[in-house]
Amino acid sequence: MTEQPAPELDSAKLDEFIERFLTDLGAAAHAATVLVGDALGLYRAMADGQPVTPATLAERTGTDQRCVEEWLRAQAASRYVEYDPATERFRLPPEQAFALTNEHNPVFAPGGLQLAASMIKDVEKVVTAYRAGNGLPWHDHHPDLFVGVERFFRPNYIGNLCDNWLPALDGVVDKLAAGAHVADVGCGHGASTILMAQRYPASHFVGFDNHAPSVTAATAAAARAGVADRCRFEVAAASDFPGPEFDLVAYFDCLHDMGDPVGALRHARRRLKPDGTVLLVEPAAADRLEDNLNPIGRVFYSGSSMICTPNSLSQEVGLALGAQAGPERLRQIATQAGFSRFELAAETPFNLVIAARP
Repeated sequence: MTEQPAPELDSAKLDEFIERFLTDLGAAAHAATVLVGDALGLYRAMADGQPVTPATLAERTGTDQRCVEEWLRAQAASRYVEYDPATERFRLPPEQAFALTNEHNPVFAPGGLQLAASMIKDVEKVVTAYRAGNGLPWHDHHPDLFVGVERFFRPNYIGNLCDNWLPALDGVVDKLAAGAHVADVGCGHGASTILMAQRYPASHFVGFDNHAPSVTAATAAAARAGVADRCRFEVAAASDFPGPEFDLVAYFDCLHDMGDPVGALRHARRRLKPDGTVLLVEPAAADRLEDNLNPIGRVFYSGSSMICTPNSLSQEVGLALGAQAGPERLRQIATQAGFSRFELAAETPFNLVIAARP
């Protein structure tokens, strides 16, 4: 064989890429330490903002002092905690404490890393799916995916769903306050369903998901939240969920995961009251690839490569919208499903909020 000549490289561009890679490698490695701190309550034990020694933190959390000492050094290197060389103590600033210790706020962070960790655990399965071309079903992923998805998306729902997104839908809040029937399709662990049930006690909510363990988890969560009397969950596919005519049918960050999103919306239209609304909350995206090549697009394209697109390909039709479909593609899907009115009702840095009506 003839030996190929080495390519000519721009050393500055190579150095720039290696620096970017080292940043990514450090972030990936640090993510594991964040999940350890979350699981062991290390961040929560520092949430008072007072400087601690490794010995004090280990005593508070019932953990090994030497391991905690190295963990604290890692947190300091990533600037998650502050280190004072004079006292050899570590401190968790209040901003980091807010994002790392309280699951009931709009910027809780560890859930996103738990979701990302599940992708790494499923690399071998995804490689097989890419080679076979038959996708990877949702239920075949690592269990961390199901918990991580709920912990990743729920903070955003806490910050936006009832205060911003629902009020952006013409007439919907009045119906919910008076007493409406709501379907939450692809509900997962039920975070969105439960938040709506807590805000609107006169309405009745049912969450549908084809993943039975998630339905079980959602049912238990509704009981803990005290809304089980008006919020229930059932195992059902998006294309055949049962029930009465609904005032609102919602899809939170899930339509693009479905093999047949047109069929799912067509079924929703059949289940919708004549004056009802379909709410689509989808990842923020522009219509052109070049406009999505940014930090948020990086997150969503990566998740779509590992989870959303393979999941869609594992189902009938296998349309594989992907998590960055964009508003025009979503409009086309809704129109094919028989909706005549399509409105981009609200936007956030992470979401498109769309209202579709017959």
